[in-house]
Amino acid sequence: MSTVLMWFRNDLRLHDQPALHAALTSGATHLMPVVCQPPVDQVTRWGFARVGPHRRAFVAAALRDLGARMAAQGNPLQVCHAAPATALPALARAVGATTVVCEDIAAPYEQAEVAALRAAGLQVRTVWHSSLLQPADMPWPASDLPGVFTTFRQMVERAGITPPAPLPAPGALLPPPAVSADVLQTLGAGQGAVTAGVDAGNAAGQDPRSSFPYATAACDGGETAALAHLAQYLARKLPHSYKATRNGLTGLQYSSKFSPWLATGALSARQVFADLKTFEREHGANDGTYWLWFELLWRDYFRLLHCQHGAALYRAQGLSALPLAPHNTQGFERWCQGRTGEPLVDAAMRELAATGYLSNRLRQVAASYLIHVLHGDWRAGAAWFESQLVDYDLYSNQGNWLYIAGRGTDPRGGRRFNPVKQAQEHDADGSYRRLWGML
Repeated sequence: MSTVLMWFRNDLRLHDQPALHAALTSGATHLMPVVCQPPVDQVTRWGFARVGPHRRAFVAAALRDLGARMAAQGNPLQVCHAAPATALPALARAVGATTVVCEDIAAPYEQAEVAALRAAGLQVRTVWHSSLLQPADMPWPASDLPGVFTTFRQMVERAGITPPAPLPAPGALLPPPAVSADVLQTLGAGQGAVTAGVDAGNAAGQDPRSSFPYATAACDGGETAALAHLAQYLARKLPHSYKATRNGLTGLQYSSKFSPWLATGALSARQVFADLKTFEREHGANDGTYWLWFELLWRDYFRLLHCQHGAALYRAQGLSALPLAPHNTQGFERWCQGRTGEPLVDAAMRELAATGYLSNRLRQVAASYLIHVLHGDWRAGAAWFESQLVDYDLYSNQGNWLYIAGRGTDPRGGRRFNPVKQAQEHDADGSYRRLWGML
């Protein structure tokens, strides 16, 4: 008997799962699927929880759904409340495994997790599958990624690069190995277990003001709801109106709302693309369907940027030589609490704190205000979004904050959004600000 450990990370799904496919075809006879949950009390250097209640609740829902799907195939998901460097070597010893298969994540913290497993003597096979396009299919090596998104997009389109077809969900899983209850108890593991306290966000998850009420059935965090949402979005022909509505501020319908499920991996970008192309063949393409492709390419660009620059993206100066101004601690606290005195920014930050979601337009406005008006440290803002957002994506979050701060690859030295002008253009009647008590 041989066992392979399948370590789920930001890929909480069975459809289009190359890492799981690699584990199932590795020659092993048994499979142990496992996920490692961060501790609830883990804090950032800025003094707040690294994973707040909204995000914990949404990820917990994704894990429940994944666990149920795997249990239906006879191999329940083990959720460990211990660091991977502790849990995975212990599980490997208990079941006689030497190999771990997992998603490859090109960020310093996640790379260090893999390095720790290898240092513990495990063989770790990482599989890249979070992007739409494969890095190996690009017409340049990772080190030569164009420094401007528009150039990247044009080169991809001219070269006619298309994503691989998504893999179907496996029809069957390998059986689980025998493992003692004592080992699982030591690691805080359990079948379908989730982090204590995840229900703290449930009331907010049903807030009638929320643009993504994650505690409702339609917005549940799991793969089942993700695929259902994609299907209904296409059935209602909403891609055709995507470009015209994507800058809305309130409601479930103003944008695709794919991002929460893409962020946890409950939905594959390649599945979205494949279904979108089928939609275009049946109903026609327009600016809206193209703009969905455009946004998925932005998502890929931030991933490839990590492959190119790695840890440099997490330095205070980012990729720039700009000096870092002293952090405005009091201003940052007012910003987090929605008490800056700028109505649109405060409404946005109150929505984020109350619901765990915020429109892309307001994310940009709020980030710009913290960086360019309050002179806050962009890294603190990025960490706050990481803590709060149900659709936190480490690549896009880091890339967008660098972009606004002028510390990424963008040649224009950052983005400054005038909140008064933005309110006039996107909340002319004041309905959004009134909704959040700012008018």
